[in-house]
Amino acid sequence: MRVLGLLVILLVAVIAIAYAISYFYDKYGSFTVKINKYDMMRQGLTLSEVPEYDKTNSVLNANIVYDMTNISGEDLPDNLDMINGSHNGESYIAYTFYLINAGDDTISYEGVMSIENVTNNVDEAVRVAVYKNGEKTVYGKTKSNGAGKESDCDSEFTSSTVVMTTDHKGFEPQARDKYTVVIWLEGNDPDCTDALIGGTLKLGMDFKIVETT
Repeated sequence: MRVLGLLVILLVAVIAIAYAISYFYDKYGSFTVKINKYDMMRQGLTLSEVPEYDKTNSVLNANIVYDMTNISGEDLPDNLDMINGSHNGESYIAYTFYLINAGDDTISYEGVMSIENVTNNVDEAVRVAVYKNGEKTVYGKTKSNGAGKESDCDSEFTSSTVVMTTDHKGFEPQARDKYTVVIWLEGNDPDCTDALIGGTLKLGMDFKIVETT
């Protein structure tokens, strides 16, 4: 009976651990978008995966891609910013969302995309493409020798922990900005080596109102 009881305890522990891991990934994902809840409640700023939203959201989570392998950015589909919500491929994360001014005031906002967690220095070879209302910018880390941006990038990461920033002044009531974020490991990057295998990356994008008129 003691052996049986011990087995039951072990089984419960294993299930609890598995649930905790599953909960972590389900809740936080590899890419999260957030707005200040105060800005949502008082000013009507909201997030949505579709342009015609039916409820307000202050947090959105993209689906995870497990065991993502490196690819060339040239092999990515051309219509990535034409699909709403999560639309990942086998080797890339793609997520489209809308930032909407559902309030009555004209506002100005700022957004920051940050590296919230990284292991095995996988950020050395990662690329992040951001489409804002159809305009695409590819971001990557500064070359490891410090000699500027990689040839396939439009811009370097803002800092070691910040990928990029954005803003919109005069964001009028009922206006919406469409964002598509695409994340992949660039196989042509010299830093894309076997040392990155098993690495993980979590990005977050936070928006806040900086002015109301």
